[in-house]
Amino acid sequence: IPVGPGRGSAAGSLAAYVLGITDIDPLQFGLIFERFLNPERVSPPDIDVDFCKERRGEVLEYVRQKYGERRVSQIVTFNKMNAKSAVRDVGRVIGLSYGDADRLARMIPAGPGQQNITLAEAAAANPELRRAIDTEPATRQLWDHAILLEGRSRNFGVHAAGIVIGDRDLSEYVPLRRDPKEKEVITQYPMGPLNDLGLLKMDFLGLRTLTVLHDAVELIRQRFPEFSLEQIPMDDAATFALLNRAETIGIFQLEGGMTGFCRQFDFKSIDDIIALSALYRPGPMDLIPDYIKRKKGLAKIKYEHPLLEEVCSDTYGVMIYQEQVMAAASRLGGYSLGQADLLRRAMGKKDREKMGMERANFIEGCARTNKIPEKKANAIFDLLEKFAGYGFNKSHSAAYGLISYQTAYLKANYAVEFMAGLLSNEINNTDKISTFVGECKRMGIPILPPDVNRSGLKFSPESSASFQLANQEGASRDACTTSIRYGLAAIKNVGQGAMELAIREREERGEFTSLEDFCRRLDSRIANRKMLESLVKCGAFDFLGRERAKLFGCIDESLAA
Repeated sequence: IPVGPGRGSAAGSLAAYVLGITDIDPLQFGLIFERFLNPERVSPPDIDVDFCKERRGEVLEYVRQKYGERRVSQIVTFNKMNAKSAVRDVGRVIGLSYGDADRLARMIPAGPGQQNITLAEAAAANPELRRAIDTEPATRQLWDHAILLEGRSRNFGVHAAGIVIGDRDLSEYVPLRRDPKEKEVITQYPMGPLNDLGLLKMDFLGLRTLTVLHDAVELIRQRFPEFSLEQIPMDDAATFALLNRAETIGIFQLEGGMTGFCRQFDFKSIDDIIALSALYRPGPMDLIPDYIKRKKGLAKIKYEHPLLEEVCSDTYGVMIYQEQVMAAASRLGGYSLGQADLLRRAMGKKDREKMGMERANFIEGCARTNKIPEKKANAIFDLLEKFAGYGFNKSHSAAYGLISYQTAYLKANYAVEFMAGLLSNEINNTDKISTFVGECKRMGIPILPPDVNRSGLKFSPESSASFQLANQEGASRDACTTSIRYGLAAIKNVGQGAMELAIREREERGEFTSLEDFCRRLDSRIANRKMLESLVKCGAFDFLGRERAKLFGCIDESLAA
């Protein structure tokens, strides 16, 4: 089952790296262990792990078998009543029409930064809503009830990734229940109380890109059996050229809104990928134009103090990462890295009381350690506070940057296999299929139509005779002509299970010779009219050399054969 290279602060642990839990060398990327674990940290660290999205359930089952079913549980989450849902729910209960309740709910502001607006704030912000509350008795009644219920738990769900593992039956620690939908055991305590109890919480996340990489590597190994993703060069010129051309469709993290910045960024190493993925978030995104100018020498790089050059020279004077804030506090203020992590947390949470104490400690530390005057120390503290508010965890960015590089490398060097892997993992998403097919055409990769005698279940490379000859003679892969054959499971209305049976029948008893032969060799419950119509329409029987309209007219006759 494909496993990711790491995510979150655990990638900063050298122990996790040498044990094979993570694949990123923290020394190479300047990651800080204390961001993951330090003596000053009260709460236990958690290790987040990405798995193949399709097979995450198998990992959960493995953990249950390994540690005991009663010792492993998923974690409950409680959905709270926000302003809009409280209004709508109360309106329904007191008998208000849907239209009236919806009218009031729509008066509650819901723009950027207003997702967590309260009812009181909404009434103050919208005079029309305030007027309705003051002049309409039914609205006043609804509003009074809604204010009482706002913020209370509305219903429960299951945490998307969280798993708790105990050293004994979990019912000795927490109450448990079964999820009525999936019948899985879940805790009745959410994440916070579980941490307070000291229970081990892990996040098992499903990441589709891992499945894409796995499928692409399997296809590549059909041509180059020794290929390994772990052995690819990290300075591949073709990879960086592809990113600089902004050909990022299908590239992890770098497609969509990132494309425009990729064209300007001038990628030269994986560090550039790591930096851009950390910058491309609300807040620091505003720094990207300045960062690019500094990177290209079009803007002057300034440092509030010469020692800060040691901390952020590799990011051109812009503090992108939380680890840089920690390093600055340690280098300038004499903090231990554990203390620096606490400072970084206080800054991120904007805790005024703690910040006042920390400012005094920092100024004193700067004077003691580096003889920095109070005025300059205050300016540096303000700078750190500004960057800590949106600094990103470099450990996470580095681990995910590796995945971005791997996808870009495969697209630049093994385009057919990579695009086949991408297409295969979106067989149920028509919009994505259309996007990726268009990208294949742009890249000059032919997409061959589905064929019941040639297609696999998923999209697969199909080599021409020239490729087979070139491969036999050890020629370069670039000299080969390869297409992608459309996967049968990607055809609407046919069903993956039915196509698996059709492929197995083809492999065991030979190719299908006619529509009648196809129907005769498959169970009538599988080869039904709706499925045959789809197969004929998309060209899966074009090998017969008959017009599709004529084949379509023969479906009933073939089913009766």
